Order: sequence, then structure tokens, then C-alpha cells
Amino acid sequence: MKRTLIVGNWKMHLTVGQSSLLAARLHKHIAGHRDIEVVLAPSMLSLQPLSLQIDRRRFRLAAQNAYPKDEGAFTGEVSFAMLQDLVHYVIIGHSERRLFAGETLEDVRDKVAACVRNDITPLLCVGETSTERRGGETKQVLHDQVVSALSNLTADEVAQMVIAYEPVWAIGAGDPAKPHQIEEAVKYIRHQVEELYGKKAAQNVRVIYGASVEPEFVHGILSIEGVEGLLPGGASLNYHKFADIVEAVYRFNRERK
Repeated sequence: MKRTLIVGNWKMHLTVGQSSLLAARLHKHIAGHRDIEVVLAPSMLSLQPLSLQIDRRRFRLAAQNAYPKDEGAFTGEVSFAMLQDLVHYVIIGHSERRLFAGETLEDVRDKVAACVRNDITPLLCVGETSTERRGGETKQVLHDQVVSALSNLTADEVAQMVIAYEPVWAIGAGDPAKPHQIEEAVKYIRHQVEELYGKKAAQNVRVIYGASVEPEFVHGILSIEGVEGLLPGGASLNYHKFADIVEAVYRFNRERK
């Protein structure tokens, strides 16, 4: 059975000192569980000091972004190659980067390829806006985002990555998408992977859910067929809430067994 993946996206919050304090509190309040993988995604500035601080048996690290070229005259950028010794994952294609940084499908494709090339696991975010959902375009959006992002990968590489379904309209709304909406989207994502790379890749790729993840929603979300983890944002900045999310996942896994 795959380990349940929980990735806390801290976004553009916390100084280096504040990040260190939060990590220390999480270490105190979150127990290690063999069937749960907990990943912290702090700011780029905090990655290096946290890599020295955290217990790697308890937590892993993710970057929130990186530049697709391995090196060169790209002032201010950080490449995937530079992150090799620090992180296990890089979040790619988050809706906020697509919206605010203008990332295109091609940008996301190149970042996914660069991530794999540098032996880091991509955590690809896909999801539709409220306008796209109201217009009946959810499947088309998911198709375009998944197919383009994976286009330079092999079946084995796809099987080892993570895809997060994050409906943009539910982010920060305080209420996740309805179970049937999540199930339909996750099923469609796996269908796209199977169409491109076969049944084995579709079964092995980890698909998780993000957008308004709170402790009280954990059981309902993980009960949905095909969902293998969570990507909380705001809740991951509160050590009580994030610890409660991990504990709720632990209880869910015990009940499932």
C-alpha cells in the first residue's frame, strides 16, 4: 500500500526564523507514522536551513518552484539542479503561479521535465477555475494541463510522480469541493495518464487533493476512490491544524485496515 502523502504548502509566508520555529513545533506535535509521508514546502530562503534542522525520518522538503534551465545567465532564478541535495519534491504548475506569474502549459511542461532530469519528484498541480467549471470545461482543462505537462516523460517517470487536483475555485474558500466532484476529476486524471502511458503508470502515479483542506474534511476526502494524499495550504501554517490533519490521516488509515 502506498504511503499517504501530506504536503504543507507554506506559500509566501514566514521569515527564516519563523519557518524554523514552525518546523520545531511540528516536530514536537507530529509523530512519525510509517504509512504517512509528511512534506513541508517552505519559502526558497528557508529550504537550506530547514534541511539541516528537520529530522529526515519524520519530514521531507519540497520547493514551491524552480527554473527549468539547469544553469546559465538567469539572474535571480534557482534551478532544479541547485535543489537536488535539499528537496525530494518540487511543486509545479500551482494555480497561483499560472495566474500571477503567467506560467503557460509549455512552462509547466519544461519544469516537469527539468525536475525529473534532476532526480526530483514533480508534484504537478492541475485544476479548473470557477468560470471554467461553470462553462463545463473542467475535463478539457484537466486534459490540457495533464497531457502537456507529461509530454516529455516516459511511462516509468510518470508512474513515480505526484499529481495534485486543486480546483482553483475551492482554494481558500473554507470548504473543499464536493466528493463527487473530486472523484470525477481524479478518475479523469488517471484516465488521461492511462491513455498516454498505460494502466501501470495510471495505477502507480499518486493523485492527491488540495484546496481548503482542514482536519474535519480529511476522512471525507481520503474516502474518495483514487485520492492518496492531501495538499493543505493555509492549514499547514498552523501547527495545531497541520498536526490534526496528520493525526486524522493516521486514524483514517487505521480504520481502513
